[in-house]
Amino acid sequence: MEVDPGPYDLDDTRVILGPRGDATAKAVTPNFYAELDAEFGGFKGHVLISRHEFSEAWGMWEVHPLGDEIVYLISGDVDFVLWTLEGENTVRVDRPGSCIVVPKGVWHTARPNAPTAMLFITPGEGTQNAEAPTAFA
Repeated sequence: MEVDPGPYDLDDTRVILGPRGDATAKAVTPNFYAELDAEFGGFKGHVLISRHEFSEAWGMWEVHPLGDEIVYLISGDVDFVLWTLEGENTVRVDRPGSCIVVPKGVWHTARPNAPTAMLFITPGEGTQNAEAPTAFA
Protein backbone atom coordinates (compact mmCIF):
# COMPACT_ATOMS: atom_id res chain seq x y z
CA MET A 1 0.00 0.00 0.00
CA GLU A 2 1.60 3.28 -1.13
CA VAL A 3 -0.83 5.65 0.54
CA ASP A 4 -0.77 6.07 4.31
CA PRO A 5 -4.47 5.79 5.20
CA GLY A 6 -4.10 8.05 8.25
CA PRO A 7 -5.98 9.01 10.27
CA TYR A 8 -5.34 12.69 9.61
CA ASP A 9 -6.53 15.78 11.44
CA LEU A 10 -7.79 18.26 8.86
CA ASP A 11 -7.00 21.09 11.28
CA ASP A 12 -3.28 20.75 10.54
CA THR A 13 -3.19 18.54 7.44
CA ARG A 14 -4.85 18.90 4.06
CA VAL A 15 -5.55 16.19 1.49
CA ILE A 16 -4.78 16.80 -2.16
CA LEU A 17 -6.71 14.72 -4.67
CA GLY A 18 -4.73 14.34 -7.88
CA PRO A 19 -6.01 14.20 -11.47
CA ARG A 20 -5.87 10.38 -11.40
CA GLY A 21 -7.73 10.13 -8.09
CA ASP A 22 -4.59 9.64 -5.98
CA ALA A 23 -4.67 11.24 -2.51
CA THR A 24 -1.72 12.94 -0.82
CA ALA A 25 -1.76 14.23 2.75
CA LYS A 26 0.25 17.41 3.32
CA ALA A 27 0.92 19.20 6.60
CA VAL A 28 -0.06 22.85 6.75
CA THR A 29 2.97 25.17 6.89
CA PRO A 30 3.31 28.97 6.75
CA ASN A 31 4.01 28.68 2.99
CA PHE A 32 1.42 25.99 2.35
CA TYR A 33 -0.26 27.49 -0.73
CA ALA A 34 3.01 28.39 -2.46
CA GLU A 35 4.26 24.86 -1.75
CA LEU A 36 1.11 23.40 -3.35
CA ASP A 37 1.84 25.21 -6.60
CA ALA A 38 5.49 24.13 -6.57
CA GLU A 39 4.93 20.50 -5.54
CA PHE A 40 1.83 19.81 -7.62
CA GLY A 41 2.59 21.48 -10.96
CA GLY A 42 0.66 24.71 -10.43
CA PHE A 43 -2.09 22.57 -8.90
CA LYS A 44 -3.36 21.75 -12.39
CA GLY A 45 -6.16 19.19 -12.17
CA HIS A 46 -5.88 18.88 -8.39
CA VAL A 47 -8.53 19.31 -5.70
CA LEU A 48 -7.82 20.49 -2.15
CA ILE A 49 -9.78 18.95 0.73
CA SER A 50 -9.61 21.17 3.81
CA ARG A 51 -11.43 22.03 7.02
CA HIS A 52 -11.62 25.55 8.39
CA GLU A 53 -13.16 27.14 11.47
CA PHE A 54 -13.97 30.84 11.58
CA SER A 55 -16.07 33.22 13.66
CA GLU A 56 -15.43 36.45 11.78
CA ALA A 57 -16.00 37.53 8.19
CA TRP A 58 -13.19 36.44 5.89
CA GLY A 59 -12.14 40.01 5.02
CA MET A 60 -11.32 38.93 1.46
CA TRP A 61 -12.93 37.41 -1.59
CA GLU A 62 -11.78 34.42 -3.63
CA VAL A 63 -12.57 32.84 -6.98
CA HIS A 64 -11.85 29.42 -8.49
CA PRO A 65 -11.93 29.91 -12.27
CA LEU A 66 -11.51 26.26 -13.29
CA GLY A 67 -14.07 24.39 -11.21
CA ASP A 68 -16.98 24.47 -8.80
CA GLU A 69 -16.19 24.47 -5.07
CA ILE A 70 -18.27 22.39 -2.67
CA VAL A 71 -18.51 23.72 0.88
CA TYR A 72 -20.07 21.48 3.55
CA LEU A 73 -21.27 22.82 6.91
CA ILE A 74 -19.98 20.82 9.88
CA SER A 75 -21.28 23.23 12.53
CA GLY A 76 -22.35 26.84 12.85
CA ASP A 77 -24.28 29.33 10.74
CA VAL A 78 -22.80 31.30 7.86
CA ASP A 79 -23.82 33.55 5.01
CA PHE A 80 -21.94 32.71 1.83
CA VAL A 81 -21.87 35.77 -0.40
CA LEU A 82 -21.59 35.21 -4.16
CA TRP A 83 -20.80 38.16 -6.43
CA THR A 84 -22.94 38.04 -9.56
CA LEU A 85 -23.85 40.45 -12.34
CA GLU A 86 -26.82 41.49 -10.20
CA GLY A 87 -24.59 42.21 -7.18
CA GLU A 88 -24.20 40.25 -3.96
CA ASN A 89 -26.25 37.06 -3.66
CA THR A 90 -26.29 35.81 -0.06
CA VAL A 91 -26.87 32.11 0.60
CA ARG A 92 -27.41 31.21 4.24
CA VAL A 93 -26.01 27.85 5.32
CA ASP A 94 -27.27 27.09 8.83
CA ARG A 95 -28.07 23.37 8.97
CA PRO A 96 -25.12 21.08 9.73
CA GLY A 97 -24.83 18.51 6.98
CA SER A 98 -25.93 20.93 4.26
CA CYS A 99 -23.64 22.28 1.58
CA ILE A 100 -23.35 24.97 -1.05
CA VAL A 101 -21.89 24.70 -4.52
CA VAL A 102 -19.94 27.81 -5.47
CA PRO A 103 -19.96 27.90 -9.28
CA LYS A 104 -16.61 28.19 -11.03
CA GLY A 105 -15.65 31.75 -11.82
CA VAL A 106 -17.84 33.27 -9.08
CA TRP A 107 -16.18 35.51 -6.51
CA HIS A 108 -17.27 34.60 -2.99
CA THR A 109 -16.70 35.35 0.68
CA ALA A 110 -18.17 34.17 3.99
CA ARG A 111 -19.76 36.09 6.86
CA PRO A 112 -20.49 33.81 9.81
CA ASN A 113 -23.47 34.42 12.10
CA ALA A 114 -21.94 32.10 14.72
CA PRO A 115 -18.65 30.22 15.11
CA THR A 116 -18.55 27.97 12.06
CA ALA A 117 -16.65 24.88 10.88
CA MET A 118 -16.78 23.83 7.21
CA LEU A 119 -15.25 21.25 4.90
CA PHE A 120 -14.03 22.67 1.57
CA ILE A 121 -13.55 20.68 -1.63
CA THR A 122 -11.72 23.14 -3.83
CA PRO A 123 -10.45 22.96 -7.40
CA GLY A 124 -7.38 25.02 -6.62
CA GLU A 125 -5.75 25.74 -9.97
CA GLY A 126 -5.90 29.45 -10.76
CA THR A 127 -7.46 30.46 -7.43
CA GLN A 128 -7.34 34.21 -6.89
CA ASN A 129 -7.87 36.29 -3.73
CA ALA A 130 -8.66 39.98 -3.48
CA GLU A 131 -10.00 42.55 -1.01
CA ALA A 132 -12.99 42.98 -3.34
CA PRO A 133 -14.21 41.18 -6.47
CA THR A 134 -12.25 42.54 -9.41
CA ALA A 135 -13.95 41.08 -12.49
CA PHE A 136 -15.83 38.01 -13.52
CA ALA A 137 -13.47 35.07 -14.01
